[in-house]
Amino acid sequence: MNSIEDKKSTRTPDIGGQAVLDGVMMKSPDAIAIAVRRENGDIVVKRQPYTSPGIKHAWMGKPIIRGAVNMGIMMKLGVGVLQDSADMTGALADEKPSRFEDWLSKKLGKGADKVLMGLALVLALALSLALFVFLPNIPASAMRAAGWPLFSINLTSGLIRTLILIAYLYLTGLVPDMRRTFQYHGAEHKTVYTHEAGEPLTPENAQKFSTLHPRCGTSFLLLTFILSILFYSVFDELVLGLTGFDMAGNYFIRVLSRIVLLPLVAGLGYEALKGLAHANNPVTRALRWPGMQLQRLTTRQPTGEMLEVAIAAMNAALEGLPEGAKTKEGYTLLSKAAPGEAVAV
Repeated sequence: MNSIEDKKSTRTPDIGGQAVLDGVMMKSPDAIAIAVRRENGDIVVKRQPYTSPGIKHAWMGKPIIRGAVNMGIMMKLGVGVLQDSADMTGALADEKPSRFEDWLSKKLGKGADKVLMGLALVLALALSLALFVFLPNIPASAMRAAGWPLFSINLTSGLIRTLILIAYLYLTGLVPDMRRTFQYHGAEHKTVYTHEAGEPLTPENAQKFSTLHPRCGTSFLLLTFILSILFYSVFDELVLGLTGFDMAGNYFIRVLSRIVLLPLVAGLGYEALKGLAHANNPVTRALRWPGMQLQRLTTRQPTGEMLEVAIAAMNAALEGLPEGAKTKEGYTLLSKAAPGEAVAV
């Protein structure tokens, strides 16, 4: 038991991240840092303290629960850091507000940004539910009426859900701006690998690592989809056996049950992802292989300049903001690289 605890205490803390607009966000155990590159070549960095919900509230750090909590936090955080990165690049500085944004600012003042962020989060959640819950379950009632067993129905729904995910990621990757974001996603993974290997954080060291990482959110999605097939099949059989109610026969009840149980399924997916990521044997490598391959749709090979940005975010998350001038908005400004040189990060 002591040896297990010793391994946990000496293991390098997991560093997570996310590609943002022209940059990367890195999250350490106690801070979130965002670094972006502006059109003139400058890198600007922002850092803010972060405390895990599991530290604030012990019950939120329990297995399964922490996965559901983490899913909610990352959805909210994801929208927030995307907005922050847009502000940091200065891309929106000269953009004229829409009539709705202007009206909202007059009505709510400083609270307008929070309302817009909330609307973006609601729309993203609604789209996710439509694509991955409502749509895949449409055939269930007809299939059940035709005499299909519950597992076959859930397997079909799961396959539809997975195909929608693959198609969505593929089509997203055709958009030029998203391909660039996927390059920053690759830069994030390479930088995390470099940190985990204990090597100096340089673009040259990072470039030799893979863009595919076992703790990626893309792998989490696929793993959760696969686990949901097994989980919902067992759940539907239990409900049918205990109450006689056929979950597959009523579309709205079926969809409602999927939404209500989603946090639990996400919690299971989170635990499975962490377990597979921190073990390295033939079985775990085989189990995480599908998720790793799906990342080929969401990552691209980054340039050296992109790696410089990811490294700047990693250094800020781990060590604090570097020395440097400040922009008028208060962001830390790193000197831009001359042609063929690396930015000092």
